[in-house]
Amino acid sequence: MIEIRRIKPDEGPAAKRVIYRVAQDIFHDPRSLEESIAYHESRGELKDMDDIQRNYFEKGGIFLVMLDDNHLIGTGAIRQLEDDICELKRLWLLSQYHGKGLGYRMLQELFSFAREKGYKRIWLQTDAVQQSRALEFYRRLGFHEIPRYTDRTDDIAMEMPL
Repeated sequence: MIEIRRIKPDEGPAAKRVIYRVAQDIFHDPRSLEESIAYHESRGELKDMDDIQRNYFEKGGIFLVMLDDNHLIGTGAIRQLEDDICELKRLWLLSQYHGKGLGYRMLQELFSFAREKGYKRIWLQTDAVQQSRALEFYRRLGFHEIPRYTDRTDDIAMEMPL
């Protein structure tokens, strides 16, 4: 059975591992999963997840996990950017679960949280080339392109009114 809930304090490493597994597929990383994790960890690419409490819960946000019979299969988070703008972060789902409406379910949970907190708009950034499938998903949901708001030059920024 699929369950979506708040991440528990000890689940950060497992959540990171799911993200790294999905990224390895999407970005066609030829290294082993362990080598890929070591490389990306050395670059601090998911350092916000080292203190989820401080970087999400204490920043007007939430960090959710999706489980299938108690196995972590996906993540999704929101954090505040400005008074009425939040940012969608860390929306990842193991590849074998794609196309089943689960990403949509996770987003609906996140959107509900954002609306309850009073956010009016939600922003995101994603890789425009390697994550073209995610990009199309966001467009179908009503996101539209906006100017980038970070220095990640390969990313496209998007916004959706809540």
